[in-house]
Amino acid sequence: MTYDKNTPLPQYLASSAIGNFFLLAGPCVIEGEKMALEIAEKAVELTSRLDIPYVFKGSYRKANRSRIDSFTGIGDIEALKILRKVGETFGIPTVTDIHTEPEAAMAAEYVDMLQIPAFLCRQTTLLVAAAETGKMVNIKKGQFLSPGAMEHAVRKVRDAGNPNVAVTERGTTFGYQDLIVDYRGIPEMRRNGCPVILDVTHSLQQPNQTAGVTGGRPDMIETVARAGIAVGCDGIFIETHQNPAQAKSDGANMLRLDLLPDLLEKLTVMRMAVNAIDK
Repeated sequence: MTYDKNTPLPQYLASSAIGNFFLLAGPCVIEGEKMALEIAEKAVELTSRLDIPYVFKGSYRKANRSRIDSFTGIGDIEALKILRKVGETFGIPTVTDIHTEPEAAMAAEYVDMLQIPAFLCRQTTLLVAAAETGKMVNIKKGQFLSPGAMEHAVRKVRDAGNPNVAVTERGTTFGYQDLIVDYRGIPEMRRNGCPVILDVTHSLQQPNQTAGVTGGRPDMIETVARAGIAVGCDGIFIETHQNPAQAKSDGANMLRLDLLPDLLEKLTVMRMAVNAIDK
């Protein structure tokens, strides 16, 4: 499914002929060109076959790290150029995180969607800067916020003159070292009149480990994703890697790339069943 940059991104995300969900997927962080192109190639082949509108996800830099010696990236511009190459090579949109106001304009030169990290979803100036680029803005719900509170984040982007916004559920803090998904929040956030995405893999993080490296429950990826489809999320967000054990960020909760086909095939069948029920 080729992305036409002259078509508004929300229109592309809703373009599945069979009414399928859309997918944001890729590595946690860009580690190099070869790995990024390999992941994108696999995902494009799969999503084209299943009629899933696809956005390649990759962070050009990881600013929120537990330890100062954690890997943060290969260099901002180098990673952003790789994201641009992925988009141009496969004819797909791309998305990356931003962390400060100046980064909004910088990243917007290379990608099609800007993502606001969960910890920064209340940062008004960051939301406005992202909105003012004209790119679609995906706001991740803070682990500390109720679904209803995301109304204000959405309004900030729209009031800045940008109607192209989405929100992402990525789990709510449950004790010191765990997260839980409240699936009631998906239909509640859909009342804002924008797409709602379920970030499956980050919802399975186990943060604040004493070793300074986030843990996770990748064995629960299918369970969480299936539940999200059942309650009507518009999109699915999955971080995936050829070898999560060797990934330089978030390896503990990522999906192994070779497991992606089976998962998406099952979720597509579920979406078709949900669509039939909803008719």
